Amino acid sequence: MAFIKMCGLQDDATVDLAVELGVDAIGFVFADSPRRVSADRAARLRARVPEGTLSVGVYVKMTLDDIVATAKAANLDHVQVHDLRSADDVRFLHEAGLTVIRAVNTGGAEALSDDFGADLLLVDGAVAGAGRTWDWQDRSALPAGRWVLAGGLTPDNVARALTTSGAWGVDVSSGIESSRGVKDPALMRAFAAAVRAAAA
Repeated sequence: MAFIKMCGLQDDATVDLAVELGVDAIGFVFADSPRRVSADRAARLRARVPEGTLSVGVYVKMTLDDIVATAKAANLDHVQVHDLRSADDVRFLHEAGLTVIRAVNTGGAEALSDDFGADLLLVDGAVAGAGRTWDWQDRSALPAGRWVLAGGLTPDNVARALTTSGAWGVDVSSGIESSRGVKDPALMRAFAAAVRAAAA
């Protein structure tokens, strides 16, 4: 069964639905975005997430100290960081007790080959959070092992993306929205169903 992360959730109803759908991870965005939540709101939403479902803070252009402070305030143990610079950054976050998802953008093979010691790798499109698809065909340009695919995924293309890329999991945000930042329950259900059908 493929790993599913639904990202950019901002309210009780969508968090509860994601939990009902049995997703593996829920993402709370602290970066500059229409999906951004405060640490206080993330903490309240985090309280609705049961054990066994990961609650992940998503960060871009924040200092390591601010990442740690925000994660602790929101009661999060997992962070997804889009601009890690080195293994020292990952070590700093590990020493703060955080599990680290290193997010990289496509367009640079060196970014995929660098090993910073993160717990999981997420590969997004050329512009993080833009919801744009990218070429999943060339597996030689993609990482091996356990990694998560993001960027322009929808209920209509996620099965093909999984099969083509060989990804271990998927991360979706705009592909389950009726308008920018507004999650659509029907699309959330359809996305989860499409992933599970592909993995069956």
